Amino acid sequence: MTLSFWRYSHLALAVFSAVFLFLASVTGTILAVDAIQEKIPSHRVDNFEAITLAKTLPKLRKIYPEITELSIDHNQFVILQAIDKDGNDINAYIDPVTGKVIGTPEKKSDFIKWITGLHRSLFLHETGRLFIGINAFLLLLIAISGFVLVLKRQKGLRNFFSKIIKEYFAQYYHVLLGRLALIPILIIALSGTYLSMERFHLFENENKTETKNSKPQKKTFDFKQTSLAEISKIEFPFSEDAEDYYTFELKDRKIEVEQYSNAIVSEELYPTSKLLSELSLDLHTGRANAFWAFVLGLASLNILFFIYSGFAMTFKRRASRITNKFKAEESKYILLVGSENGSSLRFANVILKELTAQGEKAFIGQMNNYTSYPKAEHLLIFTSTYGLGDAPSNATKFESLLEKTNQHKTINYSVIGFGSKSYPDFCGYAKKVDTILEKQSWANRFLELQTVNDKSAEEFVNWVKLWSAKTTLSLSTTPSVYNHIPKGLEKLMVLDKTTISENEQTFLLTLRAGMRSKFTSGDLLAIYPANDNRERLYSIGTHNGNIQLAVKLHPNGLVSGFLYNLNVGDTIKTQIIDNKAFHFPKKASKVALISNGTGIAPFLGMIEQNKKKTAIHLYSGFRQKTEITKQYQNFASEMIQKQQLKNFHLAYSREADKHYVMDLIQMDADFFAYLLANNGIVMICGALKMQFDVEKTLDQICISKNNTPLSVYKAKNQIMTDCY
Repeated sequence: MTLSFWRYSHLALAVFSAVFLFLASVTGTILAVDAIQEKIPSHRVDNFEAITLAKTLPKLRKIYPEITELSIDHNQFVILQAIDKDGNDINAYIDPVTGKVIGTPEKKSDFIKWITGLHRSLFLHETGRLFIGINAFLLLLIAISGFVLVLKRQKGLRNFFSKIIKEYFAQYYHVLLGRLALIPILIIALSGTYLSMERFHLFENENKTETKNSKPQKKTFDFKQTSLAEISKIEFPFSEDAEDYYTFELKDRKIEVEQYSNAIVSEELYPTSKLLSELSLDLHTGRANAFWAFVLGLASLNILFFIYSGFAMTFKRRASRITNKFKAEESKYILLVGSENGSSLRFANVILKELTAQGEKAFIGQMNNYTSYPKAEHLLIFTSTYGLGDAPSNATKFESLLEKTNQHKTINYSVIGFGSKSYPDFCGYAKKVDTILEKQSWANRFLELQTVNDKSAEEFVNWVKLWSAKTTLSLSTTPSVYNHIPKGLEKLMVLDKTTISENEQTFLLTLRAGMRSKFTSGDLLAIYPANDNRERLYSIGTHNGNIQLAVKLHPNGLVSGFLYNLNVGDTIKTQIIDNKAFHFPKKASKVALISNGTGIAPFLGMIEQNKKKTAIHLYSGFRQKTEITKQYQNFASEMIQKQQLKNFHLAYSREADKHYVMDLIQMDADFFAYLLANNGIVMICGALKMQFDVEKTLDQICISKNNTPLSVYKAKNQIMTDCY
């Protein structure tokens, strides 16, 4: 089942039962303390299990002429009801070996009786017992769903007690204490549920078996072999008449014994439901063991903490959601965002908050949700560029929507482009949007296109100053207002890291994500090495449920150096970005994966996840043979044996027999022509230059063999790329 199902089930159960669990936990803690105090001072004698009835009963008979009852409570304290030689009534704890009185049973205080009544029934009698029983069952479901969530967070049962990634106080200790208290809470919930069900007679009593001996001498009760530890209560004969019997209540049966011959007159086995009821009572109350009572008390306190921390986590999660105060149709300012990884959205959000703080009606949305805005006066476009001047994933429909939707009055527009000058098509899509809007009859250019390089807060402030001056709105021009990494970053813990060598500058980094993380091979990992706006993205590959990155260490590289200097057990703050445009296709019968260098990382994960055994052909280019390429070859061999990979083709550009990945494609030209002609998929990951060369080679193959340009297959989404 999905993570969201277990999380929402866990939350819904907790919300429904929170008040009852709070009361039950508070009262349960008090009763656990009382169960411990009940054993202080102890009236239990040494070697209690070795004391037999043959050893103690004759002794007691001599000291006490008339004995009514001898009982052993759950603490293994021996209570005697009798009359001594002086005619005094005795109701006391005794030493069963000497018969000496060692204590007096005390009644429960009115406070403990009150707490017990509240714990059992909320003073609502049978109705209250029903409520408590239902909530004990809900606690059982909460514990089970919590267990599943911890399994998902820790990536499996074998990592159940592994180190927890600490995101914040409530989250960390909710998981940590949840693991420690899981078994006691399961026992509390299960035993409480059973006791409630037994109270309402939901278990049919088994037929009691009773045997009467016609010849008593054939079956006698062995006083020498029966210890006091096996006894719950003994009722003594009322007189010396042979028809008056001993009645022994043992743990699993009740028997009557003739007082002179020791013959068993009758035997009644307790039904299983009664035995389970007694066991449940011991486990639920801790009455039989002080240490277990202490554990139950801690578990009850933990439940109180779980109520707090669980709701704290929920409120924190909800607080991080972006919500609009005003609807689009009533807003004066419309902010549309085109963003592949959320960086543009962060800048736009600050502007939204400043506008609403000044009493302006503003709305933020995705470019793919563009529609008619009847009251809009300003349209602000915040967009990044994906690939070679293409639209980011949440802006791919904007152009078609713009053609279909005409605004009914003039609207001022401003475009702010985000990108990096290290790429050849800097802010290419923003420039395209600016040109398209200029052609709209209803659109009035309010400012010239502004661009922001590498998420520079200083450059963004330049646009803020220009726009504020022209609108007379006082927006903040302090860079620090915009210069921050996004909130709610996830902490990933380093599980493993390979080392580099003189010939190999690429290393593999394995990270474990938290429970809330959702990712698959092909998604992106945003890293903030300097704890500022500077962000670098890496393609994710999954490995045994963890995140694996292939990173090349560059001289003086900000991010690669930061990652290489991490040690196992360290944590880093990151953001996982859903990259749906580069997920492994679910329906394709054949897929060709093409990479160079570090671009192989997501493909390794896709192959490992290929449980459907789709035919995958992997083509990769490297400079030379190294230890890490040997690892790739070993992995490929294993996957080929498991039928999760069809074949692995390698090209080395700096070996004696040097060739490039394009040469591999050219050698398999017939295969690629057939693959694309029959709805197969080609996925490319790595450097942009490699992508250009691969696409050029594929285009030549498609034209010569299929009489169809590559652009046709691109239009059908048969070519998927994630290059940088």
